[in-house]
Parts: sequence; structure tokens; C-alpha cells
Amino acid sequence: MAEQYWQKELETAPRAEIEALQLKRLKETVEREYAKVPIYRERMDSTGVRPEDIKTLDDIRRLPFTVKQDLRDTYPYGMFAVDMKDVVRLHASSGTTGKQIVVGYTANDLSVWANLIARQLTAAGIGKDDFMQVAFGYGLFTGGLGLHDGAQLVGTTVIPISTGNTARQLTVLKDFGATAICCTPSYAMYLAESAEAAGIVGDLKLRAGIFGAEPWTEEMRRQIEAKLHIKAYDIYGLTEVMGPGVSYECSCQKGMHVNEDHFIVEIIDPDTCEPVPDGEYGEIVYTSLTKEAFPVIRYRTRDIGMITREPCACGRTFARMSKPRGRTDDMLIIRGVNVFPSQIETVLINLGYAPNYQIIVDRVNNLDTFEVRVEISDENFDDSVAALAAREKKITEAMRSLLGIGPKITLVNPRSIARSEGKAKRVIDLRKLTD
Repeated sequence: MAEQYWQKELETAPRAEIEALQLKRLKETVEREYAKVPIYRERMDSTGVRPEDIKTLDDIRRLPFTVKQDLRDTYPYGMFAVDMKDVVRLHASSGTTGKQIVVGYTANDLSVWANLIARQLTAAGIGKDDFMQVAFGYGLFTGGLGLHDGAQLVGTTVIPISTGNTARQLTVLKDFGATAICCTPSYAMYLAESAEAAGIVGDLKLRAGIFGAEPWTEEMRRQIEAKLHIKAYDIYGLTEVMGPGVSYECSCQKGMHVNEDHFIVEIIDPDTCEPVPDGEYGEIVYTSLTKEAFPVIRYRTRDIGMITREPCACGRTFARMSKPRGRTDDMLIIRGVNVFPSQIETVLINLGYAPNYQIIVDRVNNLDTFEVRVEISDENFDDSVAALAAREKKITEAMRSLLGIGPKITLVNPRSIARSEGKAKRVIDLRKLTD
């Protein structure tokens, strides 16, 4: 284990010390944002808030929120807080839901980022004796290079394979002796299926996986662990705040530790924007405290989660956030019922199906239609009409029990739903094309 990144004195500090450090860094960040970033200065002026008004951590509530549209409106460099000559790397979102957002890093930002990833790997027991296959995308996506730099810092041997070419991924996993892998959880499931089909699971040396970049359920975690014979760890981050490494799981896996010396996390009611108590679900909001090139204040992530500040059994005192249960912009409202893809996934896995599904929502004669296509595995494939009808009825009833609404279930052939080497495409909402 890379003991130098188990920063015990800091990670187990009393809450009062953590919060004192956060307040100091929050004041510095607000002062710099006000001086350097026009959109923050204008919004603070319009609400009558000055940097000197931030006297306690609770005063963060006086500051304006930041949303993704702000980053698009100031594209590409309008929210940078340093001169471009000090920016040594740029990353960007995919832009699949609108204009991509661009973020930057100074040399110190990259050093901090690598340190945060190193903490995560250390908490998962990954160190100098490990070989880690990085199957997150490299390039403008933050995942690949983020994990790469942190792994190098702890002395792990990095296999920078990036995404794609599943057959090659499996060959390298086996031949190079990878002991850890990082990728999206949906791609980990696909790799597990492919390894099973190739009959090589027993030949792999994998013992740990670091997965993130999309919501995934505890049921999916158990499937990945069982199929690949590993322990699966969650990692959380987003391009707008830093990239992966904002929070992470330790071996206790009772929530993800927020790196509170570098970020402040809030949970708010997404409708009223008021804070909710610890232990209750709401929208996750992050403020960066040490980012130089691209700091953000109260960034609304749209992820739904909760936090606890109770000390963890591992000894860490940093606040822990739950695995996000979904996103406010992923939530479907179907005939007045709120539906999250994670709820669909939970039902399917509990009934013995792999998490290979697709949700199709449409509107016919002003009435929402709701279909879930579910893949049957090779092991339980049975194309008889009676068997399919019985299975579809059972899934519909289970979903109606959980959701209060019963979708049309369509069972489809094994491997007929397209796999993704990045983030899985779970929802097709055709209503957006007709509204």
C-alpha cells in the first residue's frame, strides 16, 4: 500500500479543524473569483454580496449558484481565473447535450488532482505492486488522464489502454496481468460478459475495480464483483469541478469520502434551493476550494444524493456522500410518476437479469407510453411464447409495485442491446422530438 498517501493527520482531523481550513480557503476562493471572473463579480454585486461578507461556512448560502449553462454561455475561457499562459492543460465535456464546456488546469491543479486520485487508490489498497488498466477514455475526457496521473503517483504500473476494442482489452488484462481496472460500471459489466464468453475469467489476476462516470446501483456492484471476482469501488467526480477524485470509497464502502480540504459539498432541495438535513436526499452542490485555473462556486451537479458527517469506521472524518441515485435531468416523469433508471435496474437485477436494458418513452394521443426492453441471457434464454409472456408479466408487476406504474416489458435476444465503451445509453425519450 502507498502509505505516503494515507494522510492520516489530515484525513482523520476533528471536524472543527476541517471546517476552519475550509473557511480559510473559501474566503480566498471568493476573493479571487470576484477579482478575476466577471460573471461571479456581476452576480455578487447584483445580490449585494462582497467577499468580505463571507465570515462563516454558512455564509456560502449567500453566494450565487453556478449551472452548466453558465459554462456554455462563457465558452471557452470566460470563467477562467488565471491568465491563459498559466494553464498547462485543457479538458472538455463531450457536448452531447449541448455546447461542450471547457475547463483548465494549472501545474498546481494537476498536482492536487493526482494527489486526490492517489488517496482513492490508497484507500482501495492499490499501490506499487499493482498493475492498473485504465479503460477510461483519454483525451479531452477527464477520466483517463486523471486516473493515470494518480496511479503513477502511488507507483502503480499503469496500462493506458483507454476505451474501445473489447477483445484487445481482454487480451491485455490477461497477458499483462492487470490486478486493477478502472472504467465505467456499464463497460465493466460488458467486459465481464465478454470474459465469461471467452472462458478467461479464471485466468485474470484482477482483484479491484475503480468505477464511475455514470450512476450505478448496489445490485450492479454485486454483479460486477461476482462475475470478475473483484472488489468494486465507487469514485465520484465531474469535469466542471475537477474530474474523478472529488470523492471516493474506502474499504468500508459506507459512502464516498469527500476530499473536504479541497471541496465543500452541500445538499439542497432542487426545487427550493434550500439546504436539506444530513441523511436526506437532495441535489449535490460543490464548491472548489483550491482550484486555480477553473474554480467554481456552488456548482449544481444535478446528481441526487445525501451526505453524512459521522466518522467512518476506517477512521476518516471527511463527510461521506452516498452513491448518486440518479440525476434530476435523468428523472423521467411518466403519467405524473417520477421514474429513475436506477429503479428499473434494481428490479431487473433482483429478478436475476443482467443490467442490460433500454427505456423507451413516447407520447401517443396525448398519453405517455412506457416500454422497457430487457435482454435475456444465454443461460435462461427461452423463446417460447408462453415463457416470454410469463416473464414479461412478472417484471411488469415488480416494477408496478416499486414505481406505481407498470411499463410494457419486451424481452429481447442476448446481446441485442447496444453496448457502450463509455457511458451507457439507457433512456430514449421520444417525447422530446414531438413536444
